[in-house]
Amino acid sequence: MSINRRDFFKALGATGMTIIGLNAAGSPGSNSDDDTEFYGILYDSSICIGCRACEKACAETHGLPEPEDEMEAGVQRKTSVTQRCTVNAFDTEEGEVYVRNQCMHCNEPACATACLTQAMYKTKEGPVIWREEKCMGCRYCMVSCPFDVPKFEYESANPIIQKCDMCYDRIKEGELPVCVETCGDALYFGTRRELIAEARRRIAEWPEMYIDSIYGEHTVGGTGYLYLSPVPHNELGFDIKLQKESYPSLTKSFLYSVPAVDVLVPSLLLGLHAATKNKQNKTENHD
Repeated sequence: MSINRRDFFKALGATGMTIIGLNAAGSPGSNSDDDTEFYGILYDSSICIGCRACEKACAETHGLPEPEDEMEAGVQRKTSVTQRCTVNAFDTEEGEVYVRNQCMHCNEPACATACLTQAMYKTKEGPVIWREEKCMGCRYCMVSCPFDVPKFEYESANPIIQKCDMCYDRIKEGELPVCVETCGDALYFGTRRELIAEARRRIAEWPEMYIDSIYGEHTVGGTGYLYLSPVPHNELGFDIKLQKESYPSLTKSFLYSVPAVDVLVPSLLLGLHAATKNKQNKTENHD
């Protein structure tokens, strides 16, 4: 396919400056320059009854097929291109305990930092969202995520990246995420500060119900999804070996030392992608 030179260099110039600025600043969507508090969700494994109503509500809201696979203790059902969240059962020292899995909405998400085009983006409200119109299909977000969350639609001719976005459109309208609205007991929505305070209150008031730990409070720099549990987190399939520092924080000093020519390589690829897409759209409109 031929490429319009004007379109190509226009896209290259714009995206080159965007990516250089992004790499110098660090993670996109960071709230370090203002006092906006991220929203998040507290999940309480001691309360969850494993009804999976949140799964079904999520699927219906986002136009996905209703989950049909059965939940079996010890078998981890993972998220996929057709399922943004899953509820799993684990046999533990306290009996069968349930845990919900979805995007963790990290405070400093590795996926957003790895994304060359800001298609994967940390919003000022907290949710990490994927923006289709900006995606060039590199799948770096999948490789960089420590929780193995983003899923790529390999079988599709027009593939997407599928992941939970914490019902970002609903949050912007002042509504609750549909999973929280549907559950009402095991899921609690609020600012991250409020969630941590609520979690600590529950641990203090009912120490027999919880271990004295909040998963996600410090993991990989902190996450938007926080977990309370009656058993050690490793019994619920969590990776307890993940570091406390965010992954983007480990790369900031490196990014400052990278020569400009190296930073412009992804810009070149993005310019090519944008110009080609523009050419394709013009051809389709002409037809």
